[in-house]
Amino acid sequence: MMPRLAAISSGRMLFVIDAAILLLATPVVQLVGESSGVLANTREALLFLPANLLMFYAMGLYRRDAMVALRRTMTRVPLIAGMGAVLAAGSNMLASTLYQWPAEHPSDWADVAAQVTTAVVLFSLAAMLARIVFRVLLRGGLLHRHLLVIGAGARAWDLLFMLRREGSTLNDVIVFLHEPSMGAVDERLVADPRARLVSGISPLQAAKDADADQIVVAPDERRGMDLELLLACKKAGFPVIQYLSFVEKEIRRVDLKRIELGWLLYSEGFQFDLLDRMLKRTFDLVVSALVLALMSPFLVLAMIAIRIEGPGAVLYRQTRVTRDGKNFEIMKLRTMRTDAEAGGAVWARKNDDRITKIGHFLRRTRIDELPQLLNILKGEMSFVGPRPERPQFVAELASKIPLYNERHMVKAGLTGWAQINYPYGASVDDARSKLSYDLYYVKNFSILFDFVILLQTLRVVLWPSGVR
Repeated sequence: MMPRLAAISSGRMLFVIDAAILLLATPVVQLVGESSGVLANTREALLFLPANLLMFYAMGLYRRDAMVALRRTMTRVPLIAGMGAVLAAGSNMLASTLYQWPAEHPSDWADVAAQVTTAVVLFSLAAMLARIVFRVLLRGGLLHRHLLVIGAGARAWDLLFMLRREGSTLNDVIVFLHEPSMGAVDERLVADPRARLVSGISPLQAAKDADADQIVVAPDERRGMDLELLLACKKAGFPVIQYLSFVEKEIRRVDLKRIELGWLLYSEGFQFDLLDRMLKRTFDLVVSALVLALMSPFLVLAMIAIRIEGPGAVLYRQTRVTRDGKNFEIMKLRTMRTDAEAGGAVWARKNDDRITKIGHFLRRTRIDELPQLLNILKGEMSFVGPRPERPQFVAELASKIPLYNERHMVKAGLTGWAQINYPYGASVDDARSKLSYDLYYVKNFSILFDFVILLQTLRVVLWPSGVR
């Protein structure tokens, strides 16, 4: 059974369309540039393609929220294309200097500016065309994924709810196969006009009728379920996946509401060998040193602004928890009044009046977090990992949220999977939601995953959401 276009996530499909159209636009960029004398050769033109795709990914153009709000995304495309063009031009100049590549024309700043402008205009138009093509394919039904869900109870409803809010595919056509032995049918599914329920037929027949791309096993009651019938589906070419594994793969977080320790125990993940830790430490040292060198002027200006605004320490130290539950002193630029916690530790809150004027700006731009690069160099933190909490809050959260301490299997991070996917929160419910992302990160850790998170942190910095 060959996978259809609909079986590919919407983000990946848009990436493919972007790559194809941008590739077609590359010769045009070269021809226009050569006619005006600002592009020397094919090498320079080709650099714009990977640079733009990299920036499109980093700035979240393949995330579900960006694909749903395509009109708003369109307004950001020229800026992101400009960032890609600057990256490409800068990379070309750096490579030319380091490797002494021959230049076939004068490489002054006017030429670079003209080169960047040409690429921005043409690649912006190409990216907008790609999104129009994507929308046409979506409305034409070519990108609709067909799912067969075994079960129609509360678990099946939760799955439908999550897919509509967080699914990697924008339009799923879902059929729910239910039998009395699986428990009661959820009334919300019955009332949903888009939810199709069937019963009285075998899973294989239901999969054929639904033309299913995948079968998700999600009954409330699994005892008595005939696994041989599901095996017949798998042998017939229909992929079969268990509910929790599907949520982890599709939503890219762990469903804490229905988590089962047996699944957590027997599924892959939570493995860190010596090589993993060595690579991660090397990654931390290189990236944190580079970022600290690049951002040091902004750090100095921020420290001066804090001192000018009023009396009090510029740096703020606070005890936090990192790997294996160990405490350390985190360093941040002070963004609150000096008497902010005179009555004891409290959660941050929306429109917190304890934050100073310059503090609002530092928090929104994340500049207040820069001193934590020193914590990373000292080995107390990692660049990527769960955000560190205070010991008082850790004790409270661990007593209320199962598996909360599992997030301490890795070092606390400056940025993390939860930070780029969930708005800033300061409550037990927010901590529970963020834990679902933290557990996913710990379970699926890799250096490549760290790099992906680092890239997408740019989006959070430029377009902050929920920062307090």
